[in-house]
Amino acid sequence: MGARSKARKRALDVLYEASQRSTDPMATLRERLAQSDPPVPEYATELVEGVALHQERIDELLATYAEHWTLDRMPPVDLAALRIGVYELLWRDDVPDAVAVSEAVALVGSLSTDESTGFVNGLLARLLSLKPSLAV
Repeated sequence: MGARSKARKRALDVLYEASQRSTDPMATLRERLAQSDPPVPEYATELVEGVALHQERIDELLATYAEHWTLDRMPPVDLAALRIGVYELLWRDDVPDAVAVSEAVALVGSLSTDESTGFVNGLLARLLSLKPSLAV
């Protein structure tokens, strides 16, 4: 597993923990950085910060384009992976679109349900197809 893949996993851990504890992702990130066990890679920090900064817009897009699914119905792991994927897709020019999608799918493939990979892949593919018209 590459360094960025590991960082994505760590960012997902922080976002998932914040969700489960109903705390601010940035507060959870600060706690994890202070503990540094396991360490939080720089790219994981950038992902959590980016998701937190753009979470309102990310969640709006997910809620709009996830047909027949509300954010509350999504498994928390899937939602965290989707948030990372959308952030990388729309705000990280250094991450190829295909990588943003495939990495999010790989995360849920290893951590969530069998159905999650298709759901995450489909939703991110839809957002990718709409990317030129999405205001971010």
